[in-house]
Parts: sequence; C-alpha cells; structure tokens
Amino acid sequence: MHHHSNPTLVGTVGGTFLSIVPNLNSEDIIRTVVLATIGAVVSFSISILLKYFSKKRKK
Repeated sequence: MHHHSNPTLVGTVGGTFLSIVPNLNSEDIIRTVVLATIGAVVSFSISILLKYFSKKRKK
C-alpha cells in the first residue's frame, strides 16, 4: 500500500482544526455528545420497530 503525503491537504486540515479548537467550549462538546447519543438511540429504536412490524406483517 502506497501512502502519499499532500502538504497542502495536511496544512489545510491542520489549520482548520487549530482555528476551531479555541472556539470550542465544554458546553458545546457535551451538547454534541448528548445529541449524538439521543440520535443513535432513536435511530436504533426505529430500526428495531420497523423490523418488528415487517416480520409481523409477513405472517
């Protein structure tokens, strides 16, 4: 496997990351984690419900 480094890409990603980090506070990170968790639970629950109703309908 060949791995090529692209200095422009690395510089752009690094600069973007370093410009975002000072603007983040712990409240934003916590809110993001909570919303992602809620989204994952809701998505999983809906998938299970749809699977249940799909099997029930086939009978």
